[in-house]
Amino acid sequence: MKKYIGLVFLTFLISCKSKAVLIEGSANKKISADRIIENHYQNKKDFSTLYIKSSAHYEDGKQSQNVTAEIKIKKDEMILISIRFLGITMAKALITPTAVKYYEKLGGKYLEGDYSALSQLLGTDLDFKKVQNMLVGEALDDMSKLKYKSSLEDQLYKLENDSDANTTKTFFFEADNFLIKKQEISQKSEERMLQIIYPSHSEYNQIVLPTGLIIDATQKKGKTNINIDYNTVTLNEELSFPYSVPEGYERIFIN
Repeated sequence: MKKYIGLVFLTFLISCKSKAVLIEGSANKKISADRIIENHYQNKKDFSTLYIKSSAHYEDGKQSQNVTAEIKIKKDEMILISIRFLGITMAKALITPTAVKYYEKLGGKYLEGDYSALSQLLGTDLDFKKVQNMLVGEALDDMSKLKYKSSLEDQLYKLENDSDANTTKTFFFEADNFLIKKQEISQKSEERMLQIIYPSHSEYNQIVLPTGLIIDATQKKGKTNINIDYNTVTLNEELSFPYSVPEGYERIFIN
């Protein structure tokens, strides 16, 4: 079950097949953290719905799998993800601000609960807003609520907050549009780190979104890697979000 739940929650996002990758600038002069944050949030993500098709490779050291995924997003309300292998739906998840629901056909099991299972999988505390931000290439956290140190690293703007003795949050931005290139959350006492990388970006109907997503989650129990390619996106169309657990499935609980 771990294989599919990982893919369901981490196989996301976008493109419009005739996508043109944006040219991303190199940072060579230090500027203030406040200016970087302000410019980042000028990249508005104004949409009502996203319909997404993607492909992904999942690996956790014990197993690997290539799948396709259909993702439907109703902004700030719900995300529906369907995982398919060889054209057959193998798993489905419905994510809302209050709940995470999931079932998979292999084994006939389902899960209904809060964000604890997803947070455990990725090794950091998550909620609906953070998951949605991760999908559209925004910082996981509201960056206006913390103070950050600004520096340059690998021709990117780097912002770091380590005011919490246990948790360090680091964000990297390119220079032209202040698009996020990488974000990291490290928790020392738990010996875990979540790293999300956005290799490139493109513009779709005046909205700039990532064209790919790489997630590396490291914990004591091992590493999980998901490499995702975004194939098709449709914006602002009316979508349905059908979800129902097939009869006879066994409910599971993840501590």
